[in-house]
This record gives sequence, C-alpha cells and structure tokens, in this order.
Amino acid sequence: MPSAIPRPNIQFHDLHPTLADFRHEAVAGLRQRPRRIPPKFFYDERGSQLFDAITATAEYYPTRSEMEILETRAGEIAERIGTGSLLVEPGGGSCAKVRILLGGLEPVAYVPMDISRDHLHAAAQELAAEFPWLEVHAAHADFTQQMELPPSAPEGPRVAFFPGSSIGNFDPEAAVGFIAAVAELVGPGGFLLIGVDLRKEKAVLDAAYDDAAGATAAFNLNLLERMNRELEADFDLDAWAHRAGYNEQMGRVEMHLQSLRDQQVHVAGEVFDFSAGETIHTENSYKYRIDEFQDLARRAGMDSVGAWTDRKGLFSVHLLRNMAADGA
Repeated sequence: MPSAIPRPNIQFHDLHPTLADFRHEAVAGLRQRPRRIPPKFFYDERGSQLFDAITATAEYYPTRSEMEILETRAGEIAERIGTGSLLVEPGGGSCAKVRILLGGLEPVAYVPMDISRDHLHAAAQELAAEFPWLEVHAAHADFTQQMELPPSAPEGPRVAFFPGSSIGNFDPEAAVGFIAAVAELVGPGGFLLIGVDLRKEKAVLDAAYDDAAGATAAFNLNLLERMNRELEADFDLDAWAHRAGYNEQMGRVEMHLQSLRDQQVHVAGEVFDFSAGETIHTENSYKYRIDEFQDLARRAGMDSVGAWTDRKGLFSVHLLRNMAADGA
C-alpha cells in the first residue's frame, strides 16, 4: 500500500529495490574479469548529493547545456506534446529539470522514479510544495529492472522524461532495449523527451569526468564507501583512485576505480584479491551524433519528432514518439 506524505498532492510508493539486489549485483560484478559494478549503485543519498555537486563544476557542461535547451525550447516542446499527460521521469533524482516543463505541459500527474529513496523523498516533497496544483506520485524503484507505475497513478496519455546523459550509461544494444521499454510504457502515440550527450573533443570530455575540484572522484569513491556501510566491506579508500577518460574507439567515457597496490578486500562475506593497477569498471557514458541516436531510437520503435542542441553544440535533447500509432 502507498504511504501518504503529509501533503494533499503527493504520495510516496516503495516499489521494491532492496539491499539484497545491491549485494547480489556487487558481488557478481566483483567476481567478473574485468571487474565491474553497475553505475545505478552510485545513487545512495550521499552519492546523489555528490552528483548534484558535479553538475555545478565548471568542467561539467551537460547540465548547463541541457537546461539551456529546455528553457529555450520549452514552449515548442509543449506545443508538440500537448497538455494533460501523465508525466513519468525514470531517475527523477532532484526533479530539477522537470520544473522548466511543468507550466507548459500541465500534466495530469507527475511520477518521478529513483533508486535513491531519501533523495527522491526530499525532492518530491519540495516539488509538491512548489506546485500545489500538481499530483506527485513518487516511486522508489530500480527503473533499469522494470518500469512500473504506482497503482494510484491516473490514466491518460503518457510522456516519459529522461534528462541528463543517463542513456549513455547503457551500452548501445541495452539502450535500444531501454527505449523499447519506455515505448511500451508510454504506449502508441506516447512520447519520450530525452537528453543525449554529443561526441566532441577528448579534452572536453576528459575534464568533464575528472574535474579539478575532485567532485567526480568523490562520487566514484563513494561507491566503495557505500559497500563498506551496507555490504560489510573493508575497502581502504586511500588505496584506490578515480580514473576516467574518453575511449575514442568505443565512443564512450569510461570511469574506473583503480587499486593502488596489491590488496585483499572482504565484501559481503567473500574475499577478493586485487593487483596493483587493477580496476573496477564503474561507468560508461556513450556519446552520439544526432543521426546516430535517431537511428538507435528507430530500432527501439520510436521516431524523432524534434531534436535540439545548445548554442555551443555540446548536448542534445530529442523528442521521440512511439511509432506504433502510425502503424509501424
């Protein structure tokens, strides 16, 4: 049953992400060669706060660039989508960017989904207070596993909003699968408004993911701290370093945690030996040309009905529509 937050226009729903999921996926990833842990586990409460700090760094252009696009094009986007939809945001996080769209879209309700329960709880309450006319149905969920609407969400045409460069965390084939799942969620004629980072110079990308202030390093290393807190792990953070850079051949930024010495670590009752220089691969962030991403979306059953970039051509926002409405 949903547990109501004491505001008349908001409900909070826990849709089952559990500690056991983190334990299982972290241990399975550390057993692999090369070792890897999915980036969704960055986002505990502390990790979400650290990511917000990253978006304010001078080097991290995606947030500023996407905000520019949304602010400039909000009217055009609303005109193409129309009003009265159920607006769903997988990975809602701080719910910051959706504020730009709410006035024009006038959705019947807003459903932010996020794996970080406390961060979502606080952000949803703040949004509900700011927009008292808006029904908010916040869902604590792992949208990478299953996109499931809360039972109290009203019916109506559906629009999904997936800002940031989060689609880049998926390998291209997985990105097709994710967009296809969104197409199923929104149904025939439904829309997806999505942020997509563009290919650009290696120096710009390297700096964006390894800022001088160390915000991204702290964000990456917090994954080890989280395992220490929640999985009975004993990582010595002084023995690990943040590594990030653009792999031009693969078209993606890669983030790793690198062991600075030979060491042994316990995680959830298992023992893992690391050699000096060995890494845990924590994130990919794929970059696309506009036509490249549109081709990928078509494979997932969604067609482009709009694409916009910021003035510097660093980032793009795409409006996609479920092609099933056209008999495709």
